[in-house]
Amino acid sequence: MKTIGIGIQDFAKIADKNMFYIDKTAFLKEWWENQDSVTLITRPRRFGKTLLMSMTDYFFSVNHSDCKKYFEGLDIWKEEKFRELQGTYPVIFMSFADIKGSTYEKTRMGIIHKITKLYTDFEFLKRTGVLSGRDLEFYDSVSVDMGDDVAGIAIQYMCDYLRRYYGKNALVLLDEYDTPLQEAYVNDYWKELADFIRSLFNSTFKTNPYLERGLLTGITRVSKESIFSDLNNLEVVTTTSEKYSTSFGFTEKEVFQVLENNGLSSEKENIRYWYDGFSFGKRKDIYNPWSITKYLDTGEYGTYWADTSGNVLVSNLIRQSPAKIKSEMEDLLQGRTICTDLDEQVIFEQLGRKRGAIWSLLLASGYLKVDRYEMDNRTGKRQYYLKITNHETMLMFEKMIEDWFSEEDSAYGNFKDALIAGDLDYMNQFMNQVALQTFSSFDTGNKPSEEQEPERFYHGFVLGLIVDLAEKYRITSNRESGFGRYDVVMEPLKENLDAIVMEFKVQNMKKEKSLEQTVENALRQIDEKEYDTELLARGIKKERIRHYGFAFRGKEVLIGTEG
Repeated sequence: MKTIGIGIQDFAKIADKNMFYIDKTAFLKEWWENQDSVTLITRPRRFGKTLLMSMTDYFFSVNHSDCKKYFEGLDIWKEEKFRELQGTYPVIFMSFADIKGSTYEKTRMGIIHKITKLYTDFEFLKRTGVLSGRDLEFYDSVSVDMGDDVAGIAIQYMCDYLRRYYGKNALVLLDEYDTPLQEAYVNDYWKELADFIRSLFNSTFKTNPYLERGLLTGITRVSKESIFSDLNNLEVVTTTSEKYSTSFGFTEKEVFQVLENNGLSSEKENIRYWYDGFSFGKRKDIYNPWSITKYLDTGEYGTYWADTSGNVLVSNLIRQSPAKIKSEMEDLLQGRTICTDLDEQVIFEQLGRKRGAIWSLLLASGYLKVDRYEMDNRTGKRQYYLKITNHETMLMFEKMIEDWFSEEDSAYGNFKDALIAGDLDYMNQFMNQVALQTFSSFDTGNKPSEEQEPERFYHGFVLGLIVDLAEKYRITSNRESGFGRYDVVMEPLKENLDAIVMEFKVQNMKKEKSLEQTVENALRQIDEKEYDTELLARGIKKERIRHYGFAFRGKEVLIGTEG
């Protein structure tokens, strides 16, 4: 087995030390022959974007004209015309991956430092005679104190300086372009940063006559209106696109070949269960390279890829989402698919309001995959069927939901114990405590009415049950739109446990004089609609099935049972 270099993203370093590497140089040929002026490729985090950009830099940059040895024996070296291209273009290679400021000022300064370093790296140009006196004045004005007007045009001007010296337009490579934008959304300075980035990108990629090719990578396709306004020469490649479908991540063939080479053929099915499932275009057999390399390094299975991010944005979006989103999360956690339309232009301003925007973000981030899609022949619109990507991402979602309730002290755990034990007094005491503590946590922030709050809360509450009690019960829910009916059936997986049927109802103030009456109506509905039928069919005796009615009035809860 070759040495596994964990976290090494420099192409030359991997080649120099003969480390484990799967050849992705076919990307260089595909990208160059497509002849797109500016290409934006979105892929989930830890999918080899930075290593691929490093490879592109080493292949094309005049600064690496002595690096032919790194490409000999790889796919790109099979064609003479590409061998002649190596090391022949001026290249500007930047990364925004580490720009994660909590304020606009910190993030802007992070970008300013990147541009300033770029000018420092090419300072030899000042001594070549290709720059005029005014050029030299501008060059020296690029500093940490420069204004937005200078920063906005600095990369375009550098492309001009490089063209004069080398006689060729420059390639501009920008890795993880959207990292600061995601931080801006989370930390509430989106508009300020979007204005700054828009000016920088338009000058660099739209109105730049000294640009040969542009290549950007990121996780999300931020909406064109936000930062790419009027950039008509932009080719966007998302996870549903066919281009470059095998350039990022490992195909199953590549993974299985590595396993065979290292005497691990017996692990193929486990590897597939844990880490397969990512799909790019029509390719359904893509594995995330981070988890594969970590497995090869440690010989153990784990949530390696899922643990590389705090997932704060994803957690907040789902936790504070409307009930419809939470009910679809229930389906996903049960291994089912959800059907939705997608807008792969992620409009951050819509993430908290538009249903499709959340699923689009989760798909782009790699947490969901396209199981299949159907097209309406009349409208041409696609409906996508999505599901959780694989076992590793399923565990990530479960951990995320567990964390929602672990923040609320022991009340939720005590309620679950009381529910299983059948202690009604304890259940009422702690359910009211949980409701008071967590209603606000599942609030969308739009001041919903008291009639809406229980629905939001209980969908999140049931998600918690599905995750925390999965080893003891098979939990299913059968809901209708609104909060008129939402029954939960808990089928025991162990013989010493009772089955549980729960019905949730908000008090109808016109028809029900008290919460006690609402509880009675909930219990009556369980009987009248014969919710026990499936449990009885599975051989569970009637006396081993408990019924609970949950009644709401605002944040007040009353739980009752029969008899």
